[in-house]
Amino acid sequence: MRIDGLQTLTLLDYPGKVACTVFTSGCNMRCPFCHNASLVCGEVPPFMEKEEFFAFLKKRTGVLDGVCVTGGEPLLQEGLIPFLLEVKEKGFTTKLDTNGLLHDRLRAVVEAGAVDYVAMDIKNCKARYAETAGVPGLDLAPIEKSVQFLMEGSVDYEFRTTVVKELHNKADFDEIGRWLKGAKCYFLQSFKDSGDILSLGLSPMEKADLLEIRDRLRAEIPVVELRGV
Repeated sequence: MRIDGLQTLTLLDYPGKVACTVFTSGCNMRCPFCHNASLVCGEVPPFMEKEEFFAFLKKRTGVLDGVCVTGGEPLLQEGLIPFLLEVKEKGFTTKLDTNGLLHDRLRAVVEAGAVDYVAMDIKNCKARYAETAGVPGLDLAPIEKSVQFLMEGSVDYEFRTTVVKELHNKADFDEIGRWLKGAKCYFLQSFKDSGDILSLGLSPMEKADLLEIRDRLRAEIPVVELRGV
C-alpha cells in the first residue's frame, strides 16, 4: 500500500466527517479533466511509509473522525484491505473513492468490512463513457456491475460526476438519470483547473446550466446536489 500524498484535514471529502485524505498513485483511466495528473501517471515518489501515517493518525485521535482514500485509483493498491481495516481498528471510519472499473476488488473491500462509505465516479452517460474516461473501447460491464452493487445497499455510498463544459451536455445527464434511477444520492462537481490536469482547454459549466441539470435529475434520483459551485 503506497501513500503518495496526504491532506491532513478536510471538511469536504467525507460527508459529515472531519477527516484526512490519503492519496495513492496509478489509475486505469485517463480522464482528460483529472486534477491529479501526476498521481494518475505514477510520476510521484512515495510520500510516506505506512508506519509514519499511523503515527500521524494516532496524534489525531479525538480530532479526526475518518480517513478518505483516493487516487488515482485506490483499488489498484495491493494491501488496501489490510490498510483500511487497520484504520478502522484505530477507531476511525473509512471512505473510498473509486471509478468502479475494478468491480471484483470493490466488492471484496466492502465484503471485508473495510470501508464505511464509497464515492464512485460516474464519468458520463454510457455512450460517451469511453471518451470521457480517456480509454478507447472501454468495457462498461464492470462499471455497471459496480453501480448495481452499490445500489443494493451493502455500504453507504454516493455517485458523483465532475462536470466539464467540453465533455458534458444536458442530454448526457438525462441519460445518466435514467441509468441511476433510484440511487441514494448524486453529486454534480464543478470542474476546476488544479494546474495538474491531463488536458488543456477545459472549462466548468455555467452555474445556471448546472442548476437546471440538477433539477431535471431530481425526477429520477431523490437527492441531487452541486459541489464546488
